[in-house]
Amino acid sequence: MMLPHRLGRRRLLTGAGGIAAAAAALAAIGGREAAAQQGAGRGPMPHAWLFGAWTGGIFPPIDTKGPSCFGQPTVIFTRDVIFRVSLLDIAYRQRLIETVAGHADGSLEIRLVPLQGVSGFGGRAPPDLGFGCSGNPNLLRVERRGPDEIAFTDCAEFPSPLRRCSTES
Repeated sequence: MMLPHRLGRRRLLTGAGGIAAAAAALAAIGGREAAAQQGAGRGPMPHAWLFGAWTGGIFPPIDTKGPSCFGQPTVIFTRDVIFRVSLLDIAYRQRLIETVAGHADGSLEIRLVPLQGVSGFGGRAPPDLGFGCSGNPNLLRVERRGPDEIAFTDCAEFPSPLRRCSTES
């Protein structure tokens, strides 16, 4: 992050005026970066319809409404991160999204950021680190089957469809 030329590093570190000026400069820079990240004419994100909590996948989805679904979803999609339940651990596995490509049939191909320096399991990645799609832990293919139903195609660890958790009773 670059600071405006007028604000030198020494001035930022000295006095309340310098701190206030630094905060204002950082806010202005952060605002420009946020606007640039919003797309600047690129349109909506292809995976925006996925955002939220999903149940099923490993087993057929049962209850998709209310707190019981939100209490332990199988997969959670956000803009930059996918969380998936782990059969081997209490904590969710967290994977950062590298790229998302939308296809003409409405499906998505999500490439995940490869993990560096994975420890445990004899230096190998844990078996449930990815989604088991095409034998690649850094790939996830999502097929849209309805407004609230998806499937992970060619993903051995998720043979069943997933359904979106909702607040409707």
